[in-house]
Amino acid sequence: MAGDLTRKLDEKALSKKYGTDVSRLIRAWKRGSSDQEITGKTGIKPSTLYLIKQDIELTHRRIRLAQKKQALAQAQALEKHQIFFNPIL
Repeated sequence: MAGDLTRKLDEKALSKKYGTDVSRLIRAWKRGSSDQEITGKTGIKPSTLYLIKQDIELTHRRIRLAQKKQALAQAQALEKHQIFFNPIL
């Protein structure tokens, strides 16, 4: 599931928006680097790094919400609907 999230996240658009390599930042976060370490290595302002992180988290939250809605819709479609005048026997 995590692989699906990174595929749906448009890293190129974020990189263009912020003028930095977002995929490199994501790899650093996955390795466990702190924000201070990343800003020191890359030269990005902490405020810009915070905005990038917020954009990524918001995108992931939207993707997860869409997946939950889709799963709920599929589950409801598979359920039998009871008709009040002709109950299921």
